[in-house]
Amino acid sequence: MTGPAGGRYLPEMLETIAQAIEKAFLPIALVCSAAALAAPGLFTWIAPYLSPALGLIMFGMGLALTFGDFTALLPKWRLVVVGVALQFSIMPLMGLAVANLLALPPETAVGVILVGACPGGTASNVITYLAGGNLALSVTLTLGTTLLAPLATPAIVKLLCGTRLAVDFSAMVGSVFWIVAFPVLDGLILRRLLRDRLRPVLALFPALSILVITMVIACVVGLNRDTVLAFPGTAIVACTLHNLSGFVLGYAGARAFTRDRADAIAIAVEVGMQNSGLGVALAKTYFTAATALPAALFSLEQNLAGVVLAKWWRRRR
Repeated sequence: MTGPAGGRYLPEMLETIAQAIEKAFLPIALVCSAAALAAPGLFTWIAPYLSPALGLIMFGMGLALTFGDFTALLPKWRLVVVGVALQFSIMPLMGLAVANLLALPPETAVGVILVGACPGGTASNVITYLAGGNLALSVTLTLGTTLLAPLATPAIVKLLCGTRLAVDFSAMVGSVFWIVAFPVLDGLILRRLLRDRLRPVLALFPALSILVITMVIACVVGLNRDTVLAFPGTAIVACTLHNLSGFVLGYAGARAFTRDRADAIAIAVEVGMQNSGLGVALAKTYFTAATALPAALFSLEQNLAGVVLAKWWRRRR
């Protein structure tokens, strides 16, 4: 089809496809995860490209934001402090509580506590965006907890587990800068320059975000296929309880300080979703492969749970 009608048809068709993807969020994620278990190679090749893909999505989120969204956080600075405090208190303490409740073996218990002591993960920004939370607050919390993590994570692990860790500050900050801060800033600048001309593109980004998160989940499943199929039941239960308690207590804690639902969602997602990749790396460096298991399982569980929560929150919006 050519001419003006054809020019209108393509954007409408793309928007229809995008809406269908948004509605089928959870089934798409589950089907791809099942495919990754059956044939890991379908998705594990994506691993080297996950960071650039997340950076692209964060660029799209920058297009959906304005500088005013961040300046609007200035009167809410206490919420940023609350979010960071909840991140570094709820998750480590709930990790300790779950380990004691389930009488986990020492190596597994340390792994659960370790992932709880990590900062928020980049995927939390995507889930917040899809759930209709305050994206500017989510990005700010991810940056804040990451900057504090080289001090907070070793201190928490030392306090609760008695082991000293060393976290590479420059590597962590550099990673978050290139995956989160830089793409978001680029998107903000482009949004300021082009304004309403970006509207047709913005309509497609929720669907694109869903596809990227689906690929992340499927890639994690593929990379940890043997672990998942071995079905370490107690560790799976521990990670599920740990993650869900973070979402629930994070939301409840946020609600004690704000009536704004979008702010509470952002804090809940930030608290519930950890930088599990850092947890795996630290566990392998300072402990054993068994200690890294909870962080690997947590990575899979938090993304699947995040998908379900995002869908539920969007329906209730």
